[in-house]
Amino acid sequence: MKKNDLILQTTTKVVTFIIIIFAIHLFFAGHYTPGGGFVGGLTTSAALVLLLLAFDIKTVSKVIPFDYKKVAASGLMLAILTGLGSFIFKVPFLTHTYSYFNLPLLGKTSLATVVLFDLGVYLVVVGVTMTIIQTIGESE
Repeated sequence: MKKNDLILQTTTKVVTFIIIIFAIHLFFAGHYTPGGGFVGGLTTSAALVLLLLAFDIKTVSKVIPFDYKKVAASGLMLAILTGLGSFIFKVPFLTHTYSYFNLPLLGKTSLATVVLFDLGVYLVVVGVTMTIIQTIGESE
Protein backbone atom coordinates (compact mmCIF):
# COMPACT_ATOMS: atom_id res chain seq x y z
CA MET A 1 0.00 0.00 0.00
CA LYS A 2 1.32 3.42 -0.92
CA LYS A 3 1.85 5.97 1.83
CA ASN A 4 -0.16 9.19 2.14
CA ASP A 5 -2.77 8.14 -0.42
CA LEU A 6 -5.70 7.87 1.98
CA ILE A 7 -7.89 10.37 0.11
CA LEU A 8 -7.11 8.78 -3.28
CA GLN A 9 -7.78 5.27 -1.98
CA THR A 10 -11.02 6.19 -0.23
CA THR A 11 -12.32 8.09 -3.26
CA THR A 12 -11.26 5.25 -5.57
CA LYS A 13 -13.36 2.74 -3.64
CA VAL A 14 -16.50 4.84 -4.15
CA VAL A 15 -15.78 5.89 -7.74
CA THR A 16 -14.87 2.34 -8.80
CA PHE A 17 -18.25 1.12 -7.58
CA ILE A 18 -20.02 3.84 -9.58
CA ILE A 19 -17.99 3.07 -12.72
CA ILE A 20 -18.75 -0.66 -12.46
CA ILE A 21 -22.48 0.04 -12.11
CA PHE A 22 -22.28 2.31 -15.17
CA ALA A 23 -20.39 -0.42 -17.09
CA ILE A 24 -23.17 -2.89 -16.29
CA HIS A 25 -25.71 -0.35 -17.54
CA LEU A 26 -23.73 0.15 -20.75
CA PHE A 27 -23.50 -3.60 -21.25
CA PHE A 28 -27.24 -4.19 -21.01
CA ALA A 29 -28.25 -0.97 -22.80
CA GLY A 30 -26.19 -1.94 -25.84
CA HIS A 31 -29.02 -3.76 -27.57
CA TYR A 32 -31.22 -0.71 -28.00
CA THR A 33 -28.84 2.24 -27.53
CA PRO A 34 -25.07 2.77 -27.90
CA GLY A 35 -23.10 0.45 -25.65
CA GLY A 36 -22.68 -3.29 -25.40
CA GLY A 37 -19.87 -5.68 -24.58
CA PHE A 38 -17.01 -3.65 -26.01
CA VAL A 39 -17.84 -0.33 -24.33
CA GLY A 40 -18.87 -2.07 -21.10
CA GLY A 41 -15.57 -3.97 -21.08
CA LEU A 42 -13.54 -0.80 -21.61
CA THR A 43 -15.42 0.94 -18.81
CA THR A 44 -14.82 -1.98 -16.45
CA SER A 45 -11.15 -1.97 -17.39
CA ALA A 46 -11.00 1.76 -16.61
CA ALA A 47 -12.36 1.03 -13.12
CA LEU A 48 -9.77 -1.69 -12.60
CA VAL A 49 -6.97 0.60 -13.81
CA LEU A 50 -8.15 3.21 -11.32
CA LEU A 51 -7.80 0.58 -8.59
CA LEU A 52 -4.29 -0.19 -9.83
CA LEU A 53 -3.37 3.50 -9.68
CA ALA A 54 -4.65 3.92 -6.12
CA PHE A 55 -3.32 0.61 -4.81
CA ASP A 56 -0.43 -1.58 -5.92
CA ILE A 57 -0.71 -4.62 -8.18
CA LYS A 58 -0.28 -7.11 -5.32
CA THR A 59 -3.16 -5.61 -3.32
CA VAL A 60 -5.52 -5.55 -6.32
CA SER A 61 -4.50 -9.12 -7.25
CA LYS A 62 -5.43 -10.31 -3.76
CA VAL A 63 -8.86 -8.65 -3.94
CA ILE A 64 -9.54 -9.57 -7.60
CA PRO A 65 -7.65 -12.87 -8.13
CA PHE A 66 -8.28 -13.36 -11.85
CA ASP A 67 -5.82 -14.50 -14.47
CA TYR A 68 -6.84 -12.06 -17.18
CA LYS A 69 -5.40 -14.26 -19.94
CA LYS A 70 -7.89 -16.96 -18.93
CA VAL A 71 -10.68 -14.36 -18.80
CA ALA A 72 -9.88 -13.30 -22.38
CA ALA A 73 -9.66 -16.92 -23.55
CA SER A 74 -12.98 -17.88 -21.97
CA GLY A 75 -14.64 -14.80 -23.47
CA LEU A 76 -13.32 -15.67 -26.92
CA MET A 77 -14.55 -19.25 -26.53
CA LEU A 78 -18.00 -18.02 -25.44
CA ALA A 79 -18.25 -15.65 -28.42
CA ILE A 80 -17.19 -18.37 -30.86
CA LEU A 81 -19.57 -20.95 -29.38
CA THR A 82 -22.43 -18.45 -29.53
CA GLY A 83 -21.72 -17.90 -33.22
CA LEU A 84 -21.43 -21.61 -33.91
CA GLY A 85 -24.72 -22.24 -32.10
CA SER A 86 -26.50 -20.79 -35.10
CA PHE A 87 -25.34 -23.77 -37.20
CA ILE A 88 -27.39 -26.10 -34.98
CA PHE A 89 -30.54 -24.40 -36.28
CA LYS A 90 -29.22 -24.26 -39.87
CA VAL A 91 -29.08 -20.47 -40.06
CA PRO A 92 -26.11 -18.24 -41.07
CA PHE A 93 -23.17 -17.77 -38.68
CA LEU A 94 -23.85 -15.31 -35.82
CA THR A 95 -27.61 -15.30 -36.41
CA HIS A 96 -29.27 -14.48 -33.11
CA THR A 97 -32.79 -14.80 -31.83
CA TYR A 98 -34.86 -13.31 -29.04
CA SER A 99 -38.10 -13.86 -27.21
CA TYR A 100 -40.15 -12.16 -24.53
CA PHE A 101 -40.40 -13.54 -20.99
CA ASN A 102 -42.26 -12.43 -17.88
CA LEU A 103 -39.56 -12.07 -15.25
CA PRO A 104 -40.15 -11.34 -11.57
CA LEU A 105 -39.64 -7.65 -10.73
CA LEU A 106 -38.88 -6.81 -14.39
CA GLY A 107 -42.15 -7.83 -16.03
CA LYS A 108 -42.22 -8.53 -19.75
CA THR A 109 -38.59 -8.53 -20.85
CA SER A 110 -36.88 -9.32 -24.13
CA LEU A 111 -34.05 -11.85 -23.76
CA ALA A 112 -31.74 -12.33 -26.72
CA THR A 113 -28.95 -14.77 -27.49
CA VAL A 114 -26.82 -11.79 -28.49
CA VAL A 115 -26.30 -11.14 -24.76
CA LEU A 116 -24.11 -14.25 -24.63
CA PHE A 117 -22.04 -12.97 -27.56
CA ASP A 118 -21.75 -9.55 -25.90
CA LEU A 119 -20.65 -11.24 -22.66
CA GLY A 120 -17.90 -12.97 -24.63
CA VAL A 121 -16.79 -9.65 -26.15
CA TYR A 122 -16.92 -8.05 -22.68
CA LEU A 123 -14.67 -10.75 -21.21
CA VAL A 124 -12.22 -10.53 -24.12
CA VAL A 125 -11.93 -6.75 -23.81
CA VAL A 126 -11.46 -6.83 -20.03
CA GLY A 127 -9.00 -9.73 -20.25
CA VAL A 128 -6.84 -8.27 -23.01
CA THR A 129 -6.87 -4.72 -21.63
CA MET A 130 -5.96 -5.79 -18.11
CA THR A 131 -3.26 -8.17 -19.36
CA ILE A 132 -1.65 -5.30 -21.27
CA ILE A 133 -1.94 -2.89 -18.33
CA GLN A 134 -0.53 -5.40 -15.84
CA THR A 135 2.31 -6.32 -18.18
CA ILE A 136 3.26 -2.68 -18.52
CA GLY A 137 2.91 -2.11 -14.77
CA GLU A 138 4.97 -5.13 -13.75
CA SER A 139 7.92 -4.11 -15.91
CA GLU A 140 8.33 -0.81 -14.07
